[in-house]
Amino acid sequence: MSACCSWKDVFQYKTNRVTQIYSMSYGTIKWIFHVLVFSYISFALVFDKLYQQKEPVISSVHTKVKGIAEVKEEIMENGVKKVVPSIFDSADYTFPLQGNSFFVMTNFLKTEGQERGLCPEYPTRATRCSSDKGCKKGRMDPQGKGVQTGRCVVYKGDVKTCEVSAWCPIEEAEDAPRPALLNSAENFTVLIKNNVHFPGHNYTTRNILQDLNITCTFHKTKNPQCPIFQLGNIFQDTGDNFSDVAIQGGIMGIEIYWDCNLDTWFHHCRPKYSFRRLDDKTTNESLYPGYNFRYAKYYKENSVEKRTLIKVFGIRFDILVFGTGGKFDIIQLVVYIGSTLSYFGLASLFIDFLIDTYSSKCCRSQIYPCCKCCECCAVNEYYYEKKCESIVEPKPVLKYVSFVDESYIRMVDEQLLGRSLQYIIGEEVPRPLMDFTELSRLPLSLHNLPPIPGQQEDIQLLNEQGTPRSGNVPDWCQCGNCLPSQLPESHRCLEELCCRKKAGACITTSEPFKKLVLSRQVLKFLLLYQEPLLVLDADSTNSQLRHCAYRCYNTWRFSKQDLADFAILPSCCRWRIRREFPKSEGQYSGFKHPY
Repeated sequence: MSACCSWKDVFQYKTNRVTQIYSMSYGTIKWIFHVLVFSYISFALVFDKLYQQKEPVISSVHTKVKGIAEVKEEIMENGVKKVVPSIFDSADYTFPLQGNSFFVMTNFLKTEGQERGLCPEYPTRATRCSSDKGCKKGRMDPQGKGVQTGRCVVYKGDVKTCEVSAWCPIEEAEDAPRPALLNSAENFTVLIKNNVHFPGHNYTTRNILQDLNITCTFHKTKNPQCPIFQLGNIFQDTGDNFSDVAIQGGIMGIEIYWDCNLDTWFHHCRPKYSFRRLDDKTTNESLYPGYNFRYAKYYKENSVEKRTLIKVFGIRFDILVFGTGGKFDIIQLVVYIGSTLSYFGLASLFIDFLIDTYSSKCCRSQIYPCCKCCECCAVNEYYYEKKCESIVEPKPVLKYVSFVDESYIRMVDEQLLGRSLQYIIGEEVPRPLMDFTELSRLPLSLHNLPPIPGQQEDIQLLNEQGTPRSGNVPDWCQCGNCLPSQLPESHRCLEELCCRKKAGACITTSEPFKKLVLSRQVLKFLLLYQEPLLVLDADSTNSQLRHCAYRCYNTWRFSKQDLADFAILPSCCRWRIRREFPKSEGQYSGFKHPY
């Protein structure tokens, strides 16, 4: 891309050139891709509402749990255990939590009559002892219940533990009661009030409808908009058993999803409720199963402060509110359409892949040896040649040579030259086909041109019998018409090149060479065709014709301009042109690279 050098360059416009292929198979592939892409884009546009400007929901949640449970507790009275029924209401089994959560107690363990004092620690591996040496005064075990006094005392029977200063008697490590004491909590109900707001669209709503029946209970199909939930039904929807979870507790998630369409022509903004178990269901395998915590009720008895320690098991309900609100936005629609237009290019990428893959000679000769596949590869190779143009990086050290007895061109690197260019193998490059379009437009009639003096008029075919070698012909010459180079020895290898790789007739004796390269009338016409006001004076005519003849030879033998610019003329051709259009001084500069 050229640099901007004037203000006029700012107002230029460039576009890509397109190769149009008339093919039933590729046309069918293109339309199949286009139909699939258009169907997907249309479906995503309508179903996902990608024409809307969307923003996340902002919400607040408030809950109320209701229900009564009868709990039968065992108490000690005069050394005798008695079962006393107790009534629990929402003030007893619910606890305030931070955030969008609430907790319902389903089971508990009590340690009554605790007061500050000295007592033996509950026996564990760390607290068992046999003498005072096993206890350290002032030690505070994170898993213990108090501060050790340094004494080893009897806990019960033959079991001794370290004495601690703590709330006595120490809580015993007991399993949660089975079944759960508040197993009837599965019949409790919770009312969830959820207010949501979309500030970008200035829209506010809530999950409680105006005509709400306060006696309703949520059901996925029969009553999906009711905000009153029965705890037992929540666990049924997740495939869990409330009675099993109630023993040791757990965590349940109540998900409220708002997918609001705020367009006036199809307004809809109602929540969808779902439930998800959030804690570890495999309680037997987990180290700390369930959900529990401790709290204490303090009181005074005979001026002595006492407390009842309660280990509570229960279910924490986390209310998770998420969703988006969308409203039509023309900018969002334009951005979506613009971003999806590139999907239609998938057809071109796929077809180009097929053409590139099935156009190689390796594909036709090895992978697909059948005739039908070979025909397909040949067709794709034709498309590839029309669509792509292969070029090589124009390095100053890059050279091209053409031998008349070879069907290809050789590409060599000047840096690798250590001897005559005639003996360098190089890399084989396919010879481009000659394009006669421009040549046919010229009003030339080559067969009517007057013959060059001293030359026969009939077309002479090249044969394998070369010109007899003279004593002045160098060893690398195969045609017998080459002359030694006049360049210094360090640069001589570039001019040591013959028109043939093997011995035979010289190309300068052929009829095309005489009429395309040596014809003075043709060369003058080409010079005037390129520059109509060119003055062909006597002093410079030979020089202009000579260099034009060089270019004609390169264009004839190499076809493509990017190859001709880096081509090397054989010695025989170069000296034949020089004899036809000599330089007055007789000294020639030799090969000069165009770069």
